[in-house]
Amino acid sequence: MLGLSTSLAGRALPPPAAVPSFRHMASGAERLVEVLSAHGVEVVFGLPGVHNLPIWEALRGSPIRLVGVRHEQTAGYAADGYARATGRLGVAIVTTGPGAANCLAATGEAMASGSPVLVVATDIPSTLRRPGEFRGVLHETRDQRAMFLPVVKGGWTVRSADALGTYADSAARLATTAPHGPVYLGVPTDFLTADAGPWARIPTSGPSVPDLAEAVEVVGRSTTPLIWAGGGAQRAEAGAAVAALADKLDAPVVTTYAGRGLVDHPHVVHGPVHLPEVGALWDEADLVIGIGSDFDGMMTQNWLQPPRPLLSVNVDASRNYPAAAALRGDARVVTEALARALPRRPTRRAADRVAELNAAVRAAVLADEPQAVPLLDALEGHRVVADMCVAGYWVGGFQRVTRPRGLAYPVGWGTLGFGFPAALGAALTGRVVAVCGDGGFLFACGDLATARQERLPVTVVLVDDGGYGMLRYDQERAGHPAHGVDLETPDFVALAGSFGVEASEVDGFGGGFAARLAEFTAQDGPNVLVVRARLKPPVNTSPRWYRRVRT
Repeated sequence: MLGLSTSLAGRALPPPAAVPSFRHMASGAERLVEVLSAHGVEVVFGLPGVHNLPIWEALRGSPIRLVGVRHEQTAGYAADGYARATGRLGVAIVTTGPGAANCLAATGEAMASGSPVLVVATDIPSTLRRPGEFRGVLHETRDQRAMFLPVVKGGWTVRSADALGTYADSAARLATTAPHGPVYLGVPTDFLTADAGPWARIPTSGPSVPDLAEAVEVVGRSTTPLIWAGGGAQRAEAGAAVAALADKLDAPVVTTYAGRGLVDHPHVVHGPVHLPEVGALWDEADLVIGIGSDFDGMMTQNWLQPPRPLLSVNVDASRNYPAAAALRGDARVVTEALARALPRRPTRRAADRVAELNAAVRAAVLADEPQAVPLLDALEGHRVVADMCVAGYWVGGFQRVTRPRGLAYPVGWGTLGFGFPAALGAALTGRVVAVCGDGGFLFACGDLATARQERLPVTVVLVDDGGYGMLRYDQERAGHPAHGVDLETPDFVALAGSFGVEASEVDGFGGGFAARLAEFTAQDGPNVLVVRARLKPPVNTSPRWYRRVRT
């Protein structure tokens, strides 16, 4: 036995002898890279340290692209951004102790957002470890794996060089098995240079379809169904299946933040349920069909949307609202089967209702914050990664996203500083626009060097309102003067220029902004567009939620 332990319910590895093994002699680092290649990994993000340099040597001779970053948190966010943009495994490779700890916030965001990320962190040499003792070895922690357990789907520390390949294969499979999530793999540094044993690919079975009889009956009793599609539908590539179901039922479709762009269809609402006009769809529905959604607090205004009869289509049981019926399985496969099983309903003109609603959404945005309209218009058609900033909240709530995986947004865990480093990972697949505030951008501004060195096609829209605009709003709303939220910010154009990155500055989101954005997004490599503007937070930010606890 390999002595594996995980953060969840005792996931143990099947015997490796069940399938053919890869038997050529290799070092542990070479075996790790071999396993990553076998899982289709084409790029990894990381920062070198004295303990993980053998992995850098193994990567040198491999087809995997190494993107070296300037902070381990960036490695985690970039791996997450890459995973969200591609649906594939994102890999962050960090060093021992403080290097691993620097990656924790990004790992937590990946967990909350269901991103398939593998964090490979070296640990102190196994020969220097004494169980139960802290000896002061360079970068030693008492239990590095334990630091990660609250923010990962599973976590292992490799027990021997011979087992490294099997551990790595299992970690990669766990991260990419629904429900997706990050996995921690700790590797004592001496195992990277030792001879590694063979490893085995463990076969997996395809998704199955549960019995649909009860679900068909529940749907048949409804007259005003609403489809609510979330991140699980996005990760399962269920867009076409959701469209087919919407057509069959003539039902409107609302998407969560993680579901934005899942499908471009006349029944899709281009606004959040936090807007009363959109929330009315929930109130009017006599059945909500939740596809790949956990109905989390951020989307339900902390569960103040009253429970509706719910048909849950998800890999997990419905945790936050009781389900009248549940279909456990892959969101795409199950939704396809459900759409085939249901009769087509007479048209209730859902497309007309949604068109009117989308016009009302736009009118509401224009009335609430006129500056937001040209921002959203200029970004339409672009792949966007938004940060936790006021401009990002407008994008997350109201951007019309017309392609799957066209928006990455950190709610989620809500980690400030996500936008720019996550965009570096997403940019490996083509031009992406990162919408950041001046405060959050400074979390990772050093990785402008990464963007420049790797010639990554990322355009940063940096909205400079002189501080933490959302927190300034919270203080003002509470009747307090601004305190500790107004910041001295650098000359961002000069800062970008010092890294060799082209930058420009405009006032507001008028024609000059749109023209400059179009110019920058047509270029090669990175650039930064600084916008001096202050925006009012939108209704999807919690201080403005319209559903309130009645006292």
